[in-house]
Amino acid sequence: MNDDPGSTARAIEFWFDFGSNYSYLSMMRIEALAAARNVKIVWRPFLLGPVFRQLGFENSPFVLQKEKGAYVWKDMERQCGKYGIALTRPSTFPRAALLAMRVAVLGANEPWIGDWCRKIMQLNFVDDREIGSIDVVRDALDSLGLPAQNLIDAAQSDANKLSLREQTEQAVNKGIFGAPTFFVGGEMFWGNDRLEDALDYCDAIAARQ
Repeated sequence: MNDDPGSTARAIEFWFDFGSNYSYLSMMRIEALAAARNVKIVWRPFLLGPVFRQLGFENSPFVLQKEKGAYVWKDMERQCGKYGIALTRPSTFPRAALLAMRVAVLGANEPWIGDWCRKIMQLNFVDDREIGSIDVVRDALDSLGLPAQNLIDAAQSDANKLSLREQTEQAVNKGIFGAPTFFVGGEMFWGNDRLEDALDYCDAIAARQ
């Protein structure tokens, strides 16, 4: 994968929240798809809750709108079947994952970020675990062979907490209204079903250069 931080033509920003069901679909697919096209992933964890509140929603629209919520889980069953991805509907939705998100911010530029994000998504959408729990976060870090307590302490630092808040504010300022959202250069693509379109756009930009 292209690791040149100066390359914008071959990079995709991936904005996600661990509580987002459609982010789960993209999370389980994006690394292989990006690697096949030599596209760098720029990991952008952010909190959907503040974004929804900015839009006047106190909860996920999938919860507030009963008919939409019923449709979404049927759609998730179809999409997971299409991609060969396991799914267990979480007993709590959307599930808070503040500490896990803080760990993601801390590790956004580390080689383990993809493994971490997929692990947390699987714990939420396959194992139905409480990913907001410090014990679940610690176990997940241990399972990846990472220094759990050191990373939890660093994730809980004031500076890292501020980084997540600032990234969430940046999401609002960029006009993000849901997850997953992808940016290629200044072009925004929203939703799991636009992941391939965003990667196609990476190719189009590269072809013009």
